[in-house]
Amino acid sequence: MTSRSFLRLAMAGAVASGAVMLATLPADASSGAKTVPVRLLALNDFHGNLEPPTGSSGRMVDENGKTVEAGGAAYVATHMKALADKNTIAVAQGDLIGATPLISAAYHDEPSVEFMGKLGLKVAAVGNHEFDEGYTELRRIMKGGCHPVDGCSPAGPWKGAAFDYVGANVLFKNSNEKTDALAALGGSSSPQVKQVLSDWGVPALPPVSIKWMNGVPIGFIGLVTQTTPSIVTSEGIKDLKFVDEVKAANVASKLLKLVGVKAQVVLVHEGDQVTAGQSPDACSAIPGAGNRIATQVDPEIDVVLSGHSHQAYLCKVKDPAGNDRLYSQGGSFGRVITQVDLNVNVKTHDIDRASVVADNHVVTRTVTPDPEISAFVQTWKDRVAPVANKPVGTITADITNVAAPSGESPLGDLIADSQLAATKTGGNAQIALMNPGGVRASLTYANSPANEGDGVVTYGEAFTVQPFNNLMQVVTLTGAQLKTVLEQQFTGGPNNQAFTKILQPSANFTYTYSRGAAWGAKVSDMKIDGVPVTDTQSIRVAANNFLVGGGDAFLGFKDGTDLWSGPLDIDAFVDHLGKDNPVAPPATNRITAVD
Repeated sequence: MTSRSFLRLAMAGAVASGAVMLATLPADASSGAKTVPVRLLALNDFHGNLEPPTGSSGRMVDENGKTVEAGGAAYVATHMKALADKNTIAVAQGDLIGATPLISAAYHDEPSVEFMGKLGLKVAAVGNHEFDEGYTELRRIMKGGCHPVDGCSPAGPWKGAAFDYVGANVLFKNSNEKTDALAALGGSSSPQVKQVLSDWGVPALPPVSIKWMNGVPIGFIGLVTQTTPSIVTSEGIKDLKFVDEVKAANVASKLLKLVGVKAQVVLVHEGDQVTAGQSPDACSAIPGAGNRIATQVDPEIDVVLSGHSHQAYLCKVKDPAGNDRLYSQGGSFGRVITQVDLNVNVKTHDIDRASVVADNHVVTRTVTPDPEISAFVQTWKDRVAPVANKPVGTITADITNVAAPSGESPLGDLIADSQLAATKTGGNAQIALMNPGGVRASLTYANSPANEGDGVVTYGEAFTVQPFNNLMQVVTLTGAQLKTVLEQQFTGGPNNQAFTKILQPSANFTYTYSRGAAWGAKVSDMKIDGVPVTDTQSIRVAANNFLVGGGDAFLGFKDGTDLWSGPLDIDAFVDHLGKDNPVAPPATNRITAVD
């Protein structure tokens, strides 16, 4: 293949918001061996866990069925160095940032992205959490520049990610962007490539990244879950659309094939649940959204590395042509590194599927932590320590985010109480509802490594529970509209809610739901301060701006009127911990579930 062909390929990735550039064509590898080796080392759902994660988030079942302590940036670096060889390309499947501990979040996750560069990461798919602060902020993380509000971090001006972010199924809604996108392809782009992109739409991110290894090109296709608009704040992605993952992968695969890249790997931020307690090397994935993608994308695609569901599995699935294809995931929080070894034919430039071998390595803490990364993490820990270690309240016992049979959790209820308290004045809130997915960790009574004392809650611990910096808002709903919102907690309704998601209610709001009733008739006996709710009464309901914007498929919130905005959710939580001191775990008796 000529160097001009590869220039066309490079330009094909240079759509709308970024470019994939290939400088020169390497020497012809076909003069030597018939195949050349390539090793992929993959991470997913790191979520800024620079320090070793604690509790259940820091434990992993290993290959022998033993639960071990796992994760932490310095340990990830040690394991990566041990696994890497001269044939290695490091990749990731999204959610490297977002929903992160304070050590990273305080500086808009620049520390975590810098760590990934130090780790040698080359390509990453975007995850839904990469959009937590909106598309504009993601572009800043990718390209560099200081934060427009908070300015530069203590490390100085941000230089941008040292790796390629890719997302083939993220398009602009506005077709007026099309001219600029096609212009980015330049005169060397083939008519076929131009036509494919013209038919497809206007990519908001580079859809592919091409990396050379041992004289052959490997094409990486990035995908993010199509459900992203329902799980991030709508304002930050209002100009984007997230299209079907399979369709986007097939378009990206076609672009790669048009310019001769046949070794193709999908990095997709979507995955499946597993049977609990299995080895990370087992094919324990229960077929779902991830399996659909892995089995339906173009047969030219050789490997599908997934994320999003925070599970570890290694599976062999059939592609549409009936051939075996690797489908895997590596857990979350830096606890597992997926190693994939494969051979690429130097004549056809295609992957020999029979050569593909994968292994999920648990990032144990029995190795020596990497000294450079340990120092790097300590630097950021020192920078954030005055804020992170400040005591903000006390608790009498563990307050967990583990759900009771009704779906309530003690910590979810406590957060709802804090949100009601913060929105009564000004917003005139009467009740509060909290999304369970926003309660990211439990509060533990035991003293932490910061040595703050038993029962003491620090700001850093509170932030770990509520890391999104969502805005508290209040809207007016009728009793009937409130019932609709509560019906939207359950699967089977018109919103196609994928999982039952029980909203956490403030203490003064109670109701009953029936597991066996039909959708639309599940919720009954709603009461505020013990008084039955009528369909026509007006109710001021407090929730974070994610829910008010219809997040998690709670579209009923969008019917609310008289919007009022108040403090950040973390500020409401911290204030409540300080005023209601000490805090005991609330009883989970606000929702009654019947068969």
